Amino acid sequence: MSIYAIADLHLSFANPKPMDIFGDNWKEHEKRIEEDWINKVKKEDLVLLPGDFSWAMTVEEAYEDFKFLNRPSR
Repeated sequence: MSIYAIADLHLSFANPKPMDIFGDNWKEHEKRIEEDWINKVKKEDLVLLPGDFSWAMTVEEAYEDFKFLNRPSR
């Protein structure tokens, strides 16, 4: 088992917020996060998310972001 920690994902699937205004390295950042997650994180691993995973202001707005994070790895 591996332990990973990642923060500041700034997901915004319910109310899209363009992150590339902060630079080209933010363009489609959620796709790069997902690809890296799938390639590295295994089912038995633990991932710590200390904060700022979503731009949502309510649980309802964060629903799609939670779904993204809950997708099964490999």
